[in-house]
Amino acid sequence: MASAERRVAVASPVGLHARPAALFVQAVAATGLPVSITCPDGRTADARSILAVVTLDVRHGEEVVLHAVGDGAEQALDRLVELLAHE
Repeated sequence: MASAERRVAVASPVGLHARPAALFVQAVAATGLPVSITCPDGRTADARSILAVVTLDVRHGEEVVLHAVGDGAEQALDRLVELLAHE
């Protein structure tokens, strides 16, 4: 099964909190793929869970690693990176 990984700095001024986190989680859910997000200190969460993403406390400018598994993983991560890389 295909898998992909991308690194991206979070552009949102508030990091992955509140609205930016909700938009990100909705975009992840729309991919239909399991996606994980790993923060700089190594903690990893299921990116389909708003609570898990917010709990990571990712701040503006921090680099996260996204990992997806399944058909279309490369394209899905390209879209998610685009979302996180812009305010």
